[in-house]
Amino acid sequence: MSTIKRLTLSSLFLALGFILPFFTGQIPQIGSMLLPMHIPVFLCGLLCGWQYGLGVGLVLPVLRSFVFGMPPMFPTAISMAFELATYGLVIGYVYSHAKWQCLKQLYIALLTSMICGRIVWALMTCVLMGLGNVTWMMLVEGALLSAIPGIVVQLILIPMIMVSLDKAKVVPFKKTVTKKSASC
Repeated sequence: MSTIKRLTLSSLFLALGFILPFFTGQIPQIGSMLLPMHIPVFLCGLLCGWQYGLGVGLVLPVLRSFVFGMPPMFPTAISMAFELATYGLVIGYVYSHAKWQCLKQLYIALLTSMICGRIVWALMTCVLMGLGNVTWMMLVEGALLSAIPGIVVQLILIPMIMVSLDKAKVVPFKKTVTKKSASC
């Protein structure tokens, strides 16, 4: 894929990251549970590469906070910027460096990036709020329990989109078949 195509797609994912929260933003509890800004960043990392996923993830929450005031800049948008940047970086890197690119590898990259991103979010929250002001339960609640619906949506929607792109031959899965590994 050429640099122009990657930049164009990255711009599209940035725009999607701006728009998707409006669908859930009327009820803040639902928006924080469904994590609508995460999906474009994951897709950007997968389709454009880790560099673009990192960039879109880093810019999206901060820019959205400047423009719309949501999410609040401190500590939410700043923590989210590092979290989303980690998502874009890790999913793009792990998936592109996999021996083959298939549904199994997609799930491995997705789950790895989700874990890394949550850890980065927790660390940034501790740094920004101060260790004395953050409890383990707050971190578990913020990083995992309240995000379960969004995690489920991501685990279903992102592979569904990638499989659709594969079937349409827009972004086909790449399978390197050898004698030792006949399938993904």
